[in-house]
Amino acid sequence: MVAIVDIHGNPIKTKQIREPQSASVRHINQTFAGHPSRGLTPAKLARIMEQAEQGDIRAQHELFLDIEEKDGHVFAEMSKRKRALLTVDWDIVPPRNASAKEKKAADYVKELLQDVPNFEDVILDALDAIGHGFACLEMEWQMLGKEWLPKEINKRPQEWFMTDRETRTQIRLRDLTMDGAALQPFGWITHIHKAKSGYLARAGLHRVLAWPFLFKNYSVRDLAEFLEIYGLPLRLGIYPSGASDDEKDTLMKAVMNIGHDAAGIIPEGMQIDFKEAAKGQSDPFEFMVDWCERTQSKAILGGTLTSQADGKTSTNALGNVHNEVRHDLMMSDGIQLAGTLTRDLVYPLLALNVGGIDDVRRCPRFVFDLQEPEDFGLYADAVPKLVDVGMPIPVKWAQDKLRIPAPGKDEPVLQRQTLQNMQQLPAATTATGFASLANQPEQDEFDVFVDELAGDWERVTDPLIEPIIALAAQVESFEEFQARLPELIKGM
Repeated sequence: MVAIVDIHGNPIKTKQIREPQSASVRHINQTFAGHPSRGLTPAKLARIMEQAEQGDIRAQHELFLDIEEKDGHVFAEMSKRKRALLTVDWDIVPPRNASAKEKKAADYVKELLQDVPNFEDVILDALDAIGHGFACLEMEWQMLGKEWLPKEINKRPQEWFMTDRETRTQIRLRDLTMDGAALQPFGWITHIHKAKSGYLARAGLHRVLAWPFLFKNYSVRDLAEFLEIYGLPLRLGIYPSGASDDEKDTLMKAVMNIGHDAAGIIPEGMQIDFKEAAKGQSDPFEFMVDWCERTQSKAILGGTLTSQADGKTSTNALGNVHNEVRHDLMMSDGIQLAGTLTRDLVYPLLALNVGGIDDVRRCPRFVFDLQEPEDFGLYADAVPKLVDVGMPIPVKWAQDKLRIPAPGKDEPVLQRQTLQNMQQLPAATTATGFASLANQPEQDEFDVFVDELAGDWERVTDPLIEPIIALAAQVESFEEFQARLPELIKGM
Protein backbone atom coordinates (compact mmCIF):
# COMPACT_ATOMS: atom_id res chain seq x y z
CA MET A 1 0.00 0.00 0.00
CA VAL A 2 1.29 3.48 -0.90
CA ALA A 3 2.12 5.53 2.20
CA ILE A 4 0.20 8.78 2.67
CA VAL A 5 2.44 11.70 3.58
CA ASP A 6 1.71 15.32 4.40
CA ILE A 7 3.07 18.28 2.48
CA HIS A 8 6.35 18.02 4.44
CA GLY A 9 6.79 14.31 3.70
CA ASN A 10 5.75 13.02 7.13
CA PRO A 11 3.66 9.80 7.11
CA ILE A 12 -0.02 9.98 8.11
CA LYS A 13 -2.36 7.27 9.33
CA THR A 14 -5.93 7.59 8.11
CA LYS A 15 -7.38 6.64 11.48
CA GLN A 16 -5.96 9.90 12.87
CA ILE A 17 -8.10 12.06 10.64
CA ARG A 18 -11.44 10.37 11.29
CA GLU A 19 -11.86 12.15 14.64
CA PRO A 20 -11.25 15.87 15.25
CA GLN A 21 -8.12 16.61 17.26
CA SER A 22 -9.98 19.00 19.56
CA ALA A 23 -12.17 16.14 20.77
CA SER A 24 -9.19 14.80 22.74
CA VAL A 25 -8.68 18.14 24.54
CA ARG A 26 -11.93 18.22 26.46
CA HIS A 27 -11.23 21.15 28.76
CA ILE A 28 -11.19 23.58 25.79
CA ASN A 29 -14.95 23.34 25.36
CA GLN A 30 -15.42 24.31 29.01
CA THR A 31 -13.61 27.66 28.68
CA PHE A 32 -15.63 30.85 28.32
CA ALA A 33 -14.73 34.31 27.10
CA GLY A 34 -13.58 36.82 29.68
CA HIS A 35 -14.86 39.87 27.72
CA PRO A 36 -11.86 42.11 28.46
CA SER A 37 -13.62 45.08 26.83
CA ARG A 38 -15.50 45.61 30.10
CA GLY A 39 -13.87 48.51 31.88
CA LEU A 40 -11.32 48.92 29.11
CA THR A 41 -8.80 51.70 29.70
CA PRO A 42 -5.64 52.71 27.81
CA ALA A 43 -3.52 51.02 30.48
CA LYS A 44 -5.54 47.80 30.33
CA LEU A 45 -5.44 47.73 26.51
CA ALA A 46 -1.67 48.21 26.50
CA ARG A 47 -1.30 45.38 29.04
CA ILE A 48 -3.42 43.00 26.91
CA MET A 49 -1.30 43.70 23.85
CA GLU A 50 1.96 43.24 25.75
CA GLN A 51 0.76 39.88 27.07
CA ALA A 52 -0.01 38.79 23.50
CA GLU A 53 3.47 39.74 22.38
CA GLN A 54 4.86 37.56 25.18
CA GLY A 55 2.84 34.52 24.04
CA ASP A 56 -0.45 34.83 25.96
CA ILE A 57 -2.81 35.69 23.10
CA ARG A 58 -6.08 34.63 24.69
CA ALA A 59 -7.18 37.98 26.15
CA GLN A 60 -6.23 39.81 22.96
CA HIS A 61 -8.44 37.64 20.76
CA GLU A 62 -11.31 37.79 23.24
CA LEU A 63 -11.03 41.57 22.99
CA PHE A 64 -11.05 41.38 19.19
CA LEU A 65 -14.33 39.44 19.33
CA ASP A 66 -15.81 42.09 21.64
CA ILE A 67 -14.78 44.85 19.23
CA GLU A 68 -16.67 43.29 16.31
CA GLU A 69 -19.73 42.64 18.50
CA LYS A 70 -19.89 46.07 20.14
CA ASP A 71 -18.76 48.34 17.30
CA GLY A 72 -21.27 48.25 14.46
CA HIS A 73 -19.02 50.30 12.19
CA VAL A 74 -16.11 47.86 12.54
CA PHE A 75 -18.45 44.93 11.94
CA ALA A 76 -19.89 46.49 8.78
CA GLU A 77 -16.50 47.40 7.31
CA MET A 78 -14.94 44.03 8.12
CA SER A 79 -17.97 42.31 6.62
CA LYS A 80 -17.49 44.24 3.38
CA ARG A 81 -13.87 43.24 3.17
CA LYS A 82 -14.38 39.56 3.97
CA ARG A 83 -17.44 39.10 1.76
CA ALA A 84 -15.76 40.71 -1.25
CA LEU A 85 -14.08 37.39 -2.09
CA LEU A 86 -17.46 35.65 -2.16
CA THR A 87 -18.33 37.66 -5.27
CA VAL A 88 -15.49 36.26 -7.42
CA ASP A 89 -15.14 32.87 -9.06
CA TRP A 90 -12.52 30.33 -8.03
CA ASP A 91 -10.81 27.54 -9.91
CA ILE A 92 -8.28 24.73 -9.56
CA VAL A 93 -5.50 25.17 -12.10
CA PRO A 94 -2.73 22.70 -12.98
CA PRO A 95 0.93 23.75 -12.78
CA ARG A 96 2.72 25.29 -15.75
CA ASN A 97 3.51 22.92 -18.61
CA ALA A 98 1.19 20.40 -16.97
CA SER A 99 1.10 16.79 -18.05
CA ALA A 100 -2.14 14.99 -18.83
CA LYS A 101 -2.02 13.40 -15.37
CA GLU A 102 -1.65 16.79 -13.65
CA LYS A 103 -4.52 18.28 -15.66
CA LYS A 104 -6.70 15.32 -14.73
CA ALA A 105 -5.80 15.75 -11.04
CA ALA A 106 -6.78 19.44 -11.16
CA ASP A 107 -10.16 18.62 -12.73
CA TYR A 108 -10.71 15.88 -10.15
CA VAL A 109 -10.09 18.17 -7.15
CA LYS A 110 -12.30 20.90 -8.63
CA GLU A 111 -15.15 18.43 -8.97
CA LEU A 112 -14.72 17.32 -5.35
CA LEU A 113 -14.69 20.89 -4.01
CA GLN A 114 -17.79 21.83 -5.98
CA ASP A 115 -19.64 19.15 -4.02
CA VAL A 116 -18.47 20.42 -0.61
CA PRO A 117 -21.61 21.88 1.06
CA ASN A 118 -21.46 25.56 2.06
CA PHE A 119 -17.94 26.01 0.73
CA GLU A 120 -18.54 29.78 0.82
CA ASP A 121 -18.69 29.54 4.62
CA VAL A 122 -15.20 28.02 4.61
CA ILE A 123 -13.88 31.05 2.71
CA LEU A 124 -15.70 33.49 5.02
CA ASP A 125 -14.50 31.75 8.20
CA ALA A 126 -10.90 31.61 6.98
CA LEU A 127 -10.95 35.35 6.28
CA ASP A 128 -11.55 35.96 9.97
CA ALA A 129 -7.75 35.90 9.99
CA ILE A 130 -7.72 39.42 8.52
CA GLY A 131 -8.65 40.86 11.90
CA HIS A 132 -7.14 38.26 14.22
CA GLY A 133 -3.98 37.41 12.29
CA PHE A 134 -4.91 33.74 11.98
CA ALA A 135 -7.94 31.48 11.73
CA CYS A 136 -8.09 27.72 12.28
CA LEU A 137 -10.79 25.55 10.70
CA GLU A 138 -10.90 21.95 11.89
CA MET A 139 -11.69 19.25 9.33
CA GLU A 140 -13.37 15.94 10.05
CA TRP A 141 -12.96 13.40 7.24
CA GLN A 142 -15.20 10.57 6.09
CA MET A 143 -15.00 7.82 3.48
CA LEU A 144 -17.77 8.00 0.85
CA GLY A 145 -17.47 5.05 -1.48
CA LYS A 146 -13.79 5.01 -2.33
CA GLU A 147 -13.15 8.69 -1.75
CA TRP A 148 -12.03 10.64 1.31
CA LEU A 149 -14.06 13.83 1.67
CA PRO A 150 -14.42 16.47 4.39
CA LYS A 151 -17.44 15.63 6.52
CA GLU A 152 -17.38 18.91 8.43
CA ILE A 153 -15.18 22.00 8.37
CA ASN A 154 -15.73 24.03 11.54
CA LYS A 155 -14.04 27.24 12.63
CA ARG A 156 -12.54 27.12 16.11
CA PRO A 157 -12.22 30.21 18.35
CA GLN A 158 -8.80 31.86 18.38
CA GLU A 159 -8.69 31.62 22.19
CA TRP A 160 -8.36 27.84 21.83
CA PHE A 161 -4.83 28.33 20.55
CA MET A 162 -1.44 29.60 21.66
CA THR A 163 1.99 30.20 20.11
CA ASP A 164 5.13 28.25 20.86
CA ARG A 165 7.55 29.87 23.29
CA GLU A 166 10.64 29.53 21.11
CA THR A 167 9.64 31.12 17.79
CA ARG A 168 6.22 32.67 18.61
CA THR A 169 5.16 31.84 15.04
CA GLN A 170 3.77 28.30 15.35
CA ILE A 171 0.11 27.88 16.25
CA ARG A 172 -0.53 25.20 18.86
CA LEU A 173 -3.74 23.82 20.33
CA ARG A 174 -4.07 24.91 23.94
CA ASP A 175 -3.79 21.82 26.14
CA LEU A 176 -2.24 21.36 29.58
CA THR A 177 1.38 21.51 28.35
CA MET A 178 3.68 24.53 28.23
CA ASP A 179 3.95 24.70 24.44
CA GLY A 180 0.57 23.23 23.54
CA ALA A 181 -0.16 20.44 21.05
CA ALA A 182 1.03 20.63 17.44
CA LEU A 183 -1.84 20.79 14.95
CA GLN A 184 -2.53 17.45 13.31
CA PRO A 185 -1.69 17.30 9.55
CA PHE A 186 -4.73 17.08 7.26
CA GLY A 187 -6.86 18.02 10.27
CA TRP A 188 -6.78 21.81 10.00
CA ILE A 189 -7.04 24.65 7.52
CA THR A 190 -4.72 27.15 9.20
CA HIS A 191 -4.83 30.54 7.52
CA ILE A 192 -2.23 33.05 8.68
CA HIS A 193 -3.07 36.44 7.20
CA LYS A 194 -0.54 39.25 6.97
CA ALA A 195 -2.66 42.35 7.29
CA LYS A 196 0.59 43.90 8.51
CA SER A 197 4.10 42.63 9.09
CA GLY A 198 5.22 41.33 12.45
CA TYR A 199 5.02 38.31 14.71
CA LEU A 200 1.82 36.29 14.63
CA ALA A 201 0.40 38.07 17.68
CA ARG A 202 0.93 41.47 16.01
CA ALA A 203 -0.19 40.64 12.46
CA GLY A 204 -3.94 41.10 12.96
CA LEU A 205 -5.73 44.21 11.75
CA HIS A 206 -7.74 44.43 14.96
CA ARG A 207 -4.64 45.62 16.83
CA VAL A 208 -4.86 48.79 14.75
CA LEU A 209 -8.62 49.08 15.32
CA ALA A 210 -8.45 48.59 19.09
CA TRP A 211 -7.28 52.12 19.86
CA PRO A 212 -9.97 53.96 17.82
CA PHE A 213 -12.49 51.57 19.41
CA LEU A 214 -11.33 52.66 22.88
CA PHE A 215 -11.35 56.38 22.10
CA LYS A 216 -14.78 56.15 20.47
CA ASN A 217 -16.18 54.41 23.53
CA TYR A 218 -15.04 57.31 25.70
CA SER A 219 -16.66 59.81 23.33
CA VAL A 220 -19.92 57.86 23.11
CA ARG A 221 -20.10 57.62 26.90
CA ASP A 222 -19.40 61.33 27.30
CA LEU A 223 -22.00 62.15 24.65
CA ALA A 224 -24.58 60.04 26.48
CA GLU A 225 -23.86 61.89 29.72
CA PHE A 226 -24.09 65.22 27.91
CA LEU A 227 -27.45 64.34 26.35
CA GLU A 228 -28.74 63.21 29.73
CA ILE A 229 -28.34 66.66 31.27
CA TYR A 230 -28.60 68.86 28.16
CA GLY A 231 -31.47 71.34 28.44
CA LEU A 232 -32.17 70.53 32.09
CA PRO A 233 -31.90 73.38 34.59
CA LEU A 234 -29.44 73.19 37.43
CA ARG A 235 -31.33 72.13 40.57
CA LEU A 236 -29.90 73.53 43.79
CA GLY A 237 -31.19 72.34 47.16
CA ILE A 238 -30.95 74.69 50.13
CA TYR A 239 -31.20 73.34 53.67
CA PRO A 240 -31.18 75.37 56.89
CA SER A 241 -28.21 75.38 59.16
CA GLY A 242 -28.33 72.64 61.72
CA ALA A 243 -30.07 70.17 59.39
CA SER A 244 -29.42 66.53 60.20
CA ASP A 245 -27.79 64.05 57.83
CA ASP A 246 -31.15 62.36 57.22
CA GLU A 247 -32.68 65.69 56.23
CA LYS A 248 -29.78 66.38 53.87
CA ASP A 249 -30.20 62.93 52.27
CA THR A 250 -33.92 63.56 51.83
CA LEU A 251 -33.24 66.87 50.10
CA MET A 252 -30.61 65.30 47.84
CA LYS A 253 -33.02 62.57 46.75
CA ALA A 254 -35.68 65.17 46.00
CA VAL A 255 -33.24 67.23 43.93
CA MET A 256 -32.10 64.15 41.99
CA ASN A 257 -35.59 62.81 41.32
CA ILE A 258 -37.38 66.01 40.46
CA GLY A 259 -35.55 66.24 37.13
CA HIS A 260 -37.16 63.00 35.96
CA ASP A 261 -40.38 62.80 37.95
CA ALA A 262 -41.30 66.50 37.82
CA ALA A 263 -42.63 66.08 41.38
CA GLY A 264 -41.24 65.61 44.86
CA ILE A 265 -41.55 66.50 48.55
CA ILE A 266 -39.08 68.05 50.94
CA PRO A 267 -39.22 68.90 54.66
CA GLU A 268 -40.41 72.32 55.74
CA GLY A 269 -37.65 74.86 55.90
CA MET A 270 -35.85 73.50 52.83
CA GLN A 271 -36.15 74.73 49.25
CA ILE A 272 -35.08 73.88 45.70
CA ASP A 273 -33.89 76.60 43.33
CA PHE A 274 -33.83 76.12 39.53
CA LYS A 275 -30.92 77.87 37.84
CA GLU A 276 -30.24 78.39 34.13
CA ALA A 277 -30.56 75.30 31.93
CA ALA A 278 -27.40 73.40 31.06
CA LYS A 279 -25.89 74.59 27.78
CA GLY A 280 -23.31 73.25 25.38
CA GLN A 281 -22.95 71.52 22.04
CA SER A 282 -22.61 67.90 21.00
CA ASP A 283 -20.25 68.75 18.11
CA PRO A 284 -16.99 67.87 19.91
CA PHE A 285 -18.27 64.40 20.82
CA GLU A 286 -19.64 63.75 17.34
CA PHE A 287 -16.39 64.94 15.77
CA MET A 288 -14.40 62.47 17.86
CA VAL A 289 -16.74 59.60 16.99
CA ASP A 290 -16.56 60.52 13.30
CA TRP A 291 -12.74 60.71 13.42
CA CYS A 292 -12.53 57.27 15.00
CA GLU A 293 -14.84 55.72 12.42
CA ARG A 294 -13.00 57.32 9.51
CA THR A 295 -9.73 55.98 10.91
CA GLN A 296 -11.24 52.50 11.16
CA SER A 297 -12.52 52.68 7.56
CA LYS A 298 -9.08 53.70 6.31
CA ALA A 299 -7.46 50.79 8.15
CA ILE A 300 -9.99 48.21 6.89
CA LEU A 301 -10.85 49.36 3.36
CA GLY A 302 -8.04 51.78 2.57
CA GLY A 303 -10.35 54.80 2.34
CA THR A 304 -13.58 56.37 3.51
CA LEU A 305 -15.54 57.25 0.37
CA THR A 306 -16.69 53.67 -0.22
CA SER A 307 -18.17 53.67 3.28
CA GLN A 308 -19.78 57.05 3.82
CA ALA A 309 -20.45 60.34 2.07
CA ASP A 310 -20.08 63.67 3.84
CA GLY A 311 -21.31 65.85 0.97
CA LYS A 312 -18.00 67.74 0.84
CA THR A 313 -15.16 65.48 -0.30
CA SER A 314 -17.22 62.61 -1.73
CA THR A 315 -16.63 63.21 -5.44
CA ASN A 316 -17.07 60.48 -8.02
CA ALA A 317 -13.37 60.58 -8.97
CA LEU A 318 -12.20 60.16 -5.38
CA GLY A 319 -14.75 57.41 -4.85
CA ASN A 320 -13.36 55.52 -7.84
CA VAL A 321 -9.82 55.86 -6.48
CA HIS A 322 -10.91 54.49 -3.11
CA ASN A 323 -12.75 51.65 -4.83
CA GLU A 324 -9.53 50.72 -6.66
CA VAL A 325 -7.81 50.54 -3.28
CA ARG A 326 -10.52 48.13 -2.12
CA HIS A 327 -9.83 45.96 -5.16
CA ASP A 328 -6.12 45.92 -4.32
CA LEU A 329 -6.96 44.71 -0.81
CA MET A 330 -9.27 42.04 -2.22
CA MET A 331 -6.46 40.81 -4.48
CA SER A 332 -4.09 40.61 -1.51
CA ASP A 333 -6.66 38.74 0.58
CA GLY A 334 -7.44 36.35 -2.27
CA ILE A 335 -3.81 35.52 -3.05
CA GLN A 336 -3.03 34.79 0.60
CA LEU A 337 -6.11 32.63 1.14
CA ALA A 338 -5.59 30.73 -2.13
CA GLY A 339 -2.15 29.63 -0.95
CA THR A 340 -3.60 28.35 2.32
CA LEU A 341 -6.37 26.39 0.61
CA THR A 342 -3.87 24.85 -1.80
CA ARG A 343 -1.68 23.64 1.07
CA ASP A 344 -4.34 22.57 3.58
CA LEU A 345 -7.23 21.43 1.35
CA VAL A 346 -6.21 20.71 -2.25
CA TYR A 347 -3.08 18.74 -1.34
CA PRO A 348 -4.81 16.55 1.30
CA LEU A 349 -7.62 15.71 -1.14
CA LEU A 350 -5.08 14.55 -3.71
CA ALA A 351 -2.87 12.73 -1.21
CA LEU A 352 -5.81 10.77 0.24
CA ASN A 353 -7.59 9.94 -3.02
CA VAL A 354 -5.07 9.98 -5.87
CA GLY A 355 -1.70 9.49 -4.26
CA GLY A 356 1.22 11.59 -3.18
CA ILE A 357 2.71 14.23 -5.44
CA ASP A 358 6.41 13.75 -6.17
CA ASP A 359 7.10 17.48 -6.13
CA VAL A 360 4.90 19.82 -4.09
CA ARG A 361 5.56 22.53 -6.66
CA ARG A 362 3.59 20.43 -9.17
CA CYS A 363 0.46 20.39 -7.00
CA PRO A 364 -2.65 21.92 -8.62
CA ARG A 365 -3.36 25.35 -7.20
CA PHE A 366 -6.50 26.95 -5.82
CA VAL A 367 -6.91 30.40 -7.40
CA PHE A 368 -9.45 33.21 -7.28
CA ASP A 369 -10.36 35.02 -10.50
CA LEU A 370 -9.21 38.46 -9.36
CA GLN A 371 -8.59 40.10 -12.73
CA GLU A 372 -10.94 42.87 -13.76
CA PRO A 373 -12.13 43.08 -17.40
CA GLU A 374 -10.70 45.93 -19.41
CA ASP A 375 -12.70 48.83 -20.82
CA PHE A 376 -14.73 47.32 -23.70
CA GLY A 377 -15.26 50.67 -25.40
CA LEU A 378 -11.56 51.52 -25.36
CA TYR A 379 -10.52 48.18 -26.86
CA ALA A 380 -13.39 48.14 -29.38
CA ASP A 381 -12.12 51.45 -30.73
CA ALA A 382 -8.37 50.76 -30.61
CA VAL A 383 -8.02 47.12 -31.67
CA PRO A 384 -9.64 47.45 -35.16
CA LYS A 385 -7.42 50.45 -35.92
CA LEU A 386 -4.29 48.55 -34.88
CA VAL A 387 -5.33 45.55 -36.97
CA ASP A 388 -5.96 47.82 -40.00
CA VAL A 389 -2.39 49.16 -39.87
CA GLY A 390 -1.03 45.63 -39.88
CA MET A 391 -0.30 44.93 -36.21
CA PRO A 392 -0.66 41.17 -35.51
CA ILE A 393 -2.83 40.72 -32.39
CA PRO A 394 -3.45 37.20 -31.03
CA VAL A 395 -7.11 36.34 -30.50
CA LYS A 396 -6.34 34.72 -27.14
CA TRP A 397 -4.74 37.94 -25.89
CA ALA A 398 -7.90 39.92 -26.69
CA GLN A 399 -10.11 37.26 -25.09
CA ASP A 400 -8.02 37.28 -21.91
CA LYS A 401 -7.99 41.07 -21.70
CA LEU A 402 -11.75 41.38 -22.14
CA ARG A 403 -12.53 38.25 -20.09
CA ILE A 404 -14.40 36.66 -23.04
CA PRO A 405 -14.08 32.86 -23.14
CA ALA A 406 -13.39 30.98 -26.36
CA PRO A 407 -16.60 29.41 -27.76
CA GLY A 408 -17.07 25.69 -27.46
CA LYS A 409 -17.77 23.33 -30.31
CA ASP A 410 -21.14 24.01 -32.01
CA GLU A 411 -21.87 26.76 -29.47
CA PRO A 412 -23.97 29.69 -30.79
CA VAL A 413 -21.91 32.85 -31.09
CA LEU A 414 -22.71 36.51 -31.65
CA GLN A 415 -22.18 37.56 -35.26
CA ARG A 416 -21.45 40.89 -36.91
CA GLN A 417 -24.46 42.33 -38.76
CA THR A 418 -24.46 42.43 -42.57
CA LEU A 419 -27.05 43.90 -44.96
CA GLN A 420 -28.30 40.42 -45.83
CA ASN A 421 -28.98 39.20 -42.29
CA MET A 422 -30.25 42.65 -41.25
CA GLN A 423 -33.05 42.18 -43.79
CA GLN A 424 -33.78 38.75 -42.34
CA LEU A 425 -34.21 40.14 -38.82
CA PRO A 426 -37.67 41.11 -37.55
CA ALA A 427 -38.26 44.87 -37.70
CA ALA A 428 -38.40 45.28 -33.91
CA THR A 429 -35.05 43.58 -33.45
CA THR A 430 -33.40 45.66 -36.18
CA ALA A 431 -34.75 48.90 -34.74
CA THR A 432 -33.36 48.23 -31.28
CA GLY A 433 -29.96 47.27 -32.62
CA PHE A 434 -29.62 43.93 -30.87
CA ALA A 435 -26.86 41.61 -32.09
CA SER A 436 -28.24 38.50 -33.74
CA LEU A 437 -27.22 34.92 -33.14
CA ALA A 438 -25.60 32.97 -35.95
CA ASN A 439 -28.52 30.53 -36.00
CA GLN A 440 -31.62 32.47 -37.10
CA PRO A 441 -35.12 31.21 -36.26
CA GLU A 442 -37.27 29.67 -38.98
CA GLN A 443 -39.44 31.99 -41.11
CA ASP A 444 -43.07 32.44 -40.16
CA GLU A 445 -46.06 32.32 -42.60
CA PHE A 446 -45.91 36.04 -43.33
CA ASP A 447 -42.26 35.80 -44.41
CA VAL A 448 -43.11 32.89 -46.74
CA PHE A 449 -45.96 34.93 -48.33
CA VAL A 450 -43.61 37.89 -48.94
CA ASP A 451 -41.07 35.59 -50.59
CA GLU A 452 -43.75 34.19 -52.92
CA LEU A 453 -44.78 37.69 -54.04
CA ALA A 454 -41.16 38.68 -54.60
CA GLY A 455 -40.71 35.72 -56.96
CA ASP A 456 -43.13 37.29 -59.59
CA TRP A 457 -41.22 40.56 -60.07
CA GLU A 458 -39.48 39.43 -63.29
CA ARG A 459 -42.82 38.68 -65.02
CA VAL A 460 -44.06 42.20 -64.18
CA THR A 461 -40.93 44.23 -64.97
CA ASP A 462 -39.52 42.47 -68.06
CA PRO A 463 -42.00 44.07 -70.58
CA LEU A 464 -40.98 47.50 -69.25
CA ILE A 465 -37.22 47.01 -69.25
CA GLU A 466 -36.64 45.09 -72.51
CA PRO A 467 -37.57 48.00 -74.93
CA ILE A 468 -35.22 50.33 -73.04
CA ILE A 469 -32.38 47.81 -73.25
CA ALA A 470 -33.03 47.39 -77.00
CA LEU A 471 -32.94 51.17 -77.53
CA ALA A 472 -29.64 51.43 -75.72
CA ALA A 473 -28.18 48.80 -78.05
CA GLN A 474 -29.33 50.67 -81.20
CA VAL A 475 -28.06 54.21 -80.46
CA GLU A 476 -24.49 55.36 -81.00
CA SER A 477 -24.27 57.97 -78.21
CA PHE A 478 -25.78 58.89 -74.88
CA GLU A 479 -27.22 62.11 -76.33
CA GLU A 480 -29.14 60.10 -78.98
CA PHE A 481 -30.43 57.76 -76.21
CA GLN A 482 -31.71 60.77 -74.22
CA ALA A 483 -33.45 62.23 -77.28
CA ARG A 484 -35.32 59.02 -78.27
CA LEU A 485 -36.22 57.82 -74.72
CA PRO A 486 -39.29 60.12 -74.21
CA GLU A 487 -40.87 58.93 -77.46
CA LEU A 488 -40.29 55.31 -76.41
CA ILE A 489 -41.87 55.83 -73.00
CA LYS A 490 -44.91 57.56 -74.57
CA GLY A 491 -45.57 54.52 -76.76
CA MET A 492 -45.21 51.91 -73.98
